Amino acid sequence: MTNRFEELYLEAEADIRNSSYHDAFLKYESILYEEPGYAPAHNSMGWIYKTQFDNYEKARTHFLTAIKADPAYPHPYFHLAALYADLEKYDDLKKHLSKCLKVPSVDKAWVYYRYGMIEEIAGQYDEAIKNYRQAILHCFNNDKIKDYQADIERCKTKQEIAVEK
Repeated sequence: MTNRFEELYLEAEADIRNSSYHDAFLKYESILYEEPGYAPAHNSMGWIYKTQFDNYEKARTHFLTAIKADPAYPHPYFHLAALYADLEKYDDLKKHLSKCLKVPSVDKAWVYYRYGMIEEIAGQYDEAIKNYRQAILHCFNNDKIKDYQADIERCKTKQEIAVEK
C-alpha cells in the first residue's frame, strides 16, 4: 500500500518522463512542503535543478538533503557524483566516492568506474586501469564489463600516445 506522498511522487516521475518538468516540480514541492524529509523528492528536485536550471548549488543542497534523510537511498549518491564531475570538482568527488564505498546500496562497480574516470582525466592511466579493473571485479552486468574493458583499452591507447610525445 502506498501513501499519498508515494503516489504523488510516482505521478511526478511520470511527468519527468513526459518532459512536463513544471508539473513535476510543483508535485515535488508539494511533497516536500508536507514531508520535508522525503528523500526521493529531494533527489528528484536536485535532478531538476541540475539538468533544467543549471543551478548546481540548489541541486547539491537537495542531493545532500536526500542523503541525510535516507542514507540507504542510492540515487542521490549517483547524481551528486555526476554534479561534482560536471563541475570538475575532483577532490570533492573523491571524498564523496570514499563515502559511497561504505553505503551498501551503492553499486561498487560504479564507484570504481568513477575513480577510474578521475585518474584518466588526470592522465594517471595506470591508476585508471586499476580502478576500471576493480569495477569489473565488482560488476555482474556483462554489458557493463565490456564497457569497463573498453575504458581500459582507451587508457592503454592514451598511454601509448602520451609516451610518443
